[in-house]
Amino acid sequence: MSRKLFGTDGVRGCANSYPMTAEMALRLGAAAGRFFRRDGRNRHRVVIGKDTRLSGYMLENALTAGLTSTGMNVLLLGPVPTPAVGYLTRSMRADLGIMISASHNPAEDNGIKFFGPDGFKLSDQAESEIEAIVSGEIIPAQPQNIGRARRIDDGRGRYVEYAKTTFPQGQRLDGLKVVIDCAHGAAYRAAPEVLWELGAEVIPLGVEPTGTNINDGVGSTHPQACAAAVLEHGADLGITLDGDADRVIIIDEKGQVADGDQIMALLAARWAKQGRLRGDALVATVMSNLGLEHFLNSQGLRLERTRVGDRYVVERMREGGFNLGGEQSGHIVMTDYGTTGDGLIASMQFLAALTDTGLTASELASQFQPVPQLLKNVRYTAGADPLSADAVRSVISGAEARLAGTGRVLIRKSGTEPLIRVMAEAEDETTLNEVVNEIVAAVEKAA
Repeated sequence: MSRKLFGTDGVRGCANSYPMTAEMALRLGAAAGRFFRRDGRNRHRVVIGKDTRLSGYMLENALTAGLTSTGMNVLLLGPVPTPAVGYLTRSMRADLGIMISASHNPAEDNGIKFFGPDGFKLSDQAESEIEAIVSGEIIPAQPQNIGRARRIDDGRGRYVEYAKTTFPQGQRLDGLKVVIDCAHGAAYRAAPEVLWELGAEVIPLGVEPTGTNINDGVGSTHPQACAAAVLEHGADLGITLDGDADRVIIIDEKGQVADGDQIMALLAARWAKQGRLRGDALVATVMSNLGLEHFLNSQGLRLERTRVGDRYVVERMREGGFNLGGEQSGHIVMTDYGTTGDGLIASMQFLAALTDTGLTASELASQFQPVPQLLKNVRYTAGADPLSADAVRSVISGAEARLAGTGRVLIRKSGTEPLIRVMAEAEDETTLNEVVNEIVAAVEKAA
């Protein structure tokens, strides 16, 4: 069943423009309510979290109206990280969890992500069925069966307490100076609280949300702000989250950036030595660096690759019984602790390694030498299909032939924005730049 509304991470778009309108949010809420009420039970429960975007108020109210109209009882968590919604969906025995966020996108965007009763994101099949309901007639509940809505004041506190339990018992962060950049987003209170309660000296950054400044010059997509703060304060490390805190980038004490690949390499090697890494494998996407794959092989471990999107990483992890996976962008999924990427809990695993080993952040954050990699984004007009153009295909084929045996080319459409992502890896950086620039020029001409 084809999907038009749902992308790789829920429904996403510019606020107050299709599909991120109040009308569509209402229909999505009603459709999701109808989908989860198919078992005939009278009462169902849904939890809704959001990040700090101004449009979150509008979408939260519209979703609530749609859900209650089909008999769902709604529990409103307010601003909490995406992984908190996954956790609380299970903890509060809800039938459905919803996160209102556009993750690392700018403030004018927003999105709606759905979680099933097990706390995992809905499958493509379930999203397709909800989308089909949206386009048809949605039967409302009888007047006596309309749902109720209430605010849950301690949702963030429940998540904070859970997050602390994932840190090794008996270990503390005393003596560590940590910069935590929350991107003016969903974790602006939770993340500093957790680190402070574990004993760290916390230097908060990006913790003053206005509704319009999320991810603006701060957060995991702008790690320079955190790096500057680390150097200014002489911190031991920096932790930079994105708007909904499901991804993390680490900054070492020298101000150098460590992406998700380096974090996953560290955790995979540590967990393997501790006998904790299930299947002797790490699950990552096609975007992860070849250097990560070479490093894992040197440790007697495997890299299982999936298509781009943390949901596909999680699906492969569940299929194969693996417990560690993620994306180069900083989604780190640890199914021992959660159901989706969790930037805060992943950073605490890094901190555990820091306190365990006595090594510096720079020593821990450089597990392997990356193969030179270059990624460029090309924006295209809605409705256009530049990748089907003969000229573009020809250039891509030529690039693949040129890099055969020494690198690779990966071209894909973004699942959340009208972008073509052009990525290549090659041992020779001059060749790498030439190949990527040739493809970008061809795509721009066809866009």
